[in-house]
Amino acid sequence: MKKISAGLLMYRIKNGVTEVLLVHPGGPFYKNKDDGVWDIPKGESEDHEKDLLEVAKREFEEEIGWKPVGDFKSIGTCERPNKIVHAWTFQGDCDPATIKSNTCMVEWPPKSGKQIEILEVDRAGFFDMSTAKQKVWPYLVPLIEMFERMM
Repeated sequence: MKKISAGLLMYRIKNGVTEVLLVHPGGPFYKNKDDGVWDIPKGESEDHEKDLLEVAKREFEEEIGWKPVGDFKSIGTCERPNKIVHAWTFQGDCDPATIKSNTCMVEWPPKSGKQIEILEVDRAGFFDMSTAKQKVWPYLVPLIEMFERMM
């Protein structure tokens, strides 16, 4: 059975250019990785939560430290082998340098049995559509493309 995740793609229009907010995963594994690993703020539905938009809002706030408000519009879904991601978009703005992410525990080094606490998100940034498609995990590119068509 596939896991269900929900996320928000916040966008802004700056100098006539539409930009989307993406987040970079924290921890030592992703420290020196850039293209192909950025994400939208999202997280898994817990205990089969029914209101996935509420899941998306909660996860956005946990990863960014900012309560999302606005007119939320469904972008659609994308899949990877073990997960389905439902996404919504809304217009907003924030200073990416001021994000405050929650933390999580990970095993590091791998297979060591040692747990370390890391930021779930270590940084965020706004990117134009072309750059965003280079930055995100490849399976998320269709979400960016669906958003582009909506705009």
